[in-house]
Amino acid sequence: MRIESKAPTRVDLAGGTLDIWPLYLFHPGALTINAAISRYARCIIEAHLIGDSRIKLVSLDTNRSESFPSFAALVKAKRYRLPLLAEIVKFFRPEGGFTLTTNSEAPAGAGIGGSSAMAVAICAALDRFTGAGKSKVDWIHISRDAEGIVIRVPTGTQDHYPPAFGGAAAIELIPGGERRIELRVNLDELERRLVVCYTGKPRQSGINNWEVFKAHIDGKKSVRSNIEHISQIAQKMRAALESGDWRETGRLMHAEWTFRRRNLPTISTKTIDAIIRAARRNGALAGKVCGAGGGGCLVLLIDPGARERVEKAVLDCGGELLPMHIDRQGATVVSS
Repeated sequence: MRIESKAPTRVDLAGGTLDIWPLYLFHPGALTINAAISRYARCIIEAHLIGDSRIKLVSLDTNRSESFPSFAALVKAKRYRLPLLAEIVKFFRPEGGFTLTTNSEAPAGAGIGGSSAMAVAICAALDRFTGAGKSKVDWIHISRDAEGIVIRVPTGTQDHYPPAFGGAAAIELIPGGERRIELRVNLDELERRLVVCYTGKPRQSGINNWEVFKAHIDGKKSVRSNIEHISQIAQKMRAALESGDWRETGRLMHAEWTFRRRNLPTISTKTIDAIIRAARRNGALAGKVCGAGGGGCLVLLIDPGARERVEKAVLDCGGELLPMHIDRQGATVVSS
């Protein structure tokens, strides 16, 4: 048996960090807005012959691998070279041996939810391999919890919905859980108006998010105020996107970034600031980091006619363009 799965990464347009429990409980109406993009995480599972109980984990993009003589041996291991892969395997408790191979099209530390997309792709493949019959929402929560086990700080769920479902959505963050609502937006038009670029420096999302999280929980007034502004902006951006008001969407994205970068001095960098300034001078309506910041990728909202000028400005500042489309499908699985 051979099973192949893939899941898209995402860009977040507003409301990030709010999805980490329990922050959203303190900001009624909180939501995050994101869109799935065609930079994929892929997983292949190849079953071993009957009687061969070995489990081999391989990550092509990080050039790491490890093997275990059995599932029981994997569970007993004290350390893993590929902890995210190992933790998700534990959730599904597969019978029989196999090789699980992953590969990612997201640059290292890109901030576009690469690890979350990978986790969802692995869940999709293991679900098919084991016949577990879990839902996409189950994959999302397994992925979130596996990531939390690996990075050992609180994690949110907004990164996992685009890999599972694709498209563009508002993730409503309400007491009792979260809810994905598809945005009523023209995806072709949104696609024409987005530029994604890599700054060349990986980000440390767990570090930045953890520092903001702690400051909020500890009652730091400036952080709580910034997060409340971000929450209100995300709600207004949802309305602007659904009405096709791109100027207002750009104004709100710029405001979101202004408040977000105030939370910590490490959220922005000289390169990030330079790219956003140059892009705005050349026709971008706004720009912000993807994810927690400190490096990784930027998403820029542009006037379509300014794409060539904006992309040149990004390159002149040392950024790397990441061509992409809006993914409409989310996670897919095929077996043979």
